[in-house]
Amino acid sequence: MTAARAALPASLVLATGNTGKLREMRAILEPWHVEVRSQAEFTADSAAETAVTFVENALLKARFAATHAGLPAVADDSGLEVDALNGVPGVRSARFAGENADDAANNRELLRALEGVPDGARAARYRCVMVYLRSPDDPSPVIAQAQWRGRIGHAPRGDAGFGYDPLFVIDAAGTTAAQLAAIDKNRLSHRGRALRALVATLTATSEPAA
Repeated sequence: MTAARAALPASLVLATGNTGKLREMRAILEPWHVEVRSQAEFTADSAAETAVTFVENALLKARFAATHAGLPAVADDSGLEVDALNGVPGVRSARFAGENADDAANNRELLRALEGVPDGARAARYRCVMVYLRSPDDPSPVIAQAQWRGRIGHAPRGDAGFGYDPLFVIDAAGTTAAQLAAIDKNRLSHRGRALRALVATLTATSEPAA
């Protein structure tokens, strides 16, 4: 048995009901032969994201998922930070247009907030904090962070991805995140980078199990 396979659990719970996140996480962790189960299998409830930082919210979600599933848990808290809006929407990215807003409503609200802002002032970044807990009371959570730089477009493009992906323009690729193939998004994205950093920390290697 390799070090990578020994260091990671056979099964873990992902602290989200977001099917897009679940799909991305399963694809990224597939080489390590880890079963990624959805929090929705264990509870219909979600952790209250009451903290003001990505790290604190991720820990809240991971503890909630580990408690309900009885499994090690991975949770992320991610958001979009727009320079022209002084880092908003940030930790409120999923609720930018209101508590029950969907992706389309959040995207419309972002375009409204940036109305009249020229391309050169629309710089933004996706930020992700990823945490791993072995149990709800794990005293030493493993934490990894990453970001993905881009800018906000003037209209949605693409129908893949989720969240603000149709507006998030990657200049080097000439596309939005919603126009990328899944394999390319997982390689480039804030979430993919954070998860790979988390796995590397847990296994002390970036190589998957054979």
